[in-house]
Amino acid sequence: MRPACVLVGVMGAGKTTVGELLAARLGTAFRDTDADIEAAAGKPISEIFIDEGEAHFRTLEEAAVRSALDSFDGVLALGGGAILSERTRAALAGHAVVFLSVGLSDAVNRVGLGAGRPLLALNPRATLKHLMDQRRPLYEEVAAHTVTTDGREPDEIADEIATLLKP
Repeated sequence: MRPACVLVGVMGAGKTTVGELLAARLGTAFRDTDADIEAAAGKPISEIFIDEGEAHFRTLEEAAVRSALDSFDGVLALGGGAILSERTRAALAGHAVVFLSVGLSDAVNRVGLGAGRPLLALNPRATLKHLMDQRRPLYEEVAAHTVTTDGREPDEIADEIATLLKP
């Protein structure tokens, strides 16, 4: 069993919104590893960061991704930092991974200025730019396809991905 598609990208790229639309188009389920982590931990990710720290969260995230890759056949969205793990990047090899690329302005407009986003607590715009610059090569490394989301409607993006996934 393997996901029909794995969506990666920085926060604000549209992984959840596009993923839900894509899953509907493909007639399959949608799953978000961030939601899996929150359900398993019994609290929001922001509280995990505060209570146990980012390293603990990343350990939970790696396990959640591994589990989903092994047991889920729908559209899977990974948290923005999941690709920081070398083991996660290796596990994504051979999967239909789509990198949702977004520019800083669109990401800021979609995310806002950090509410509920622990990594954006201080200087959100500069932090988001740094995260985007740091992670872009890793997203590109794991991606079979890159889809630009700037200035586009989620339906249009989901249609493009559905077309890319056709055999």
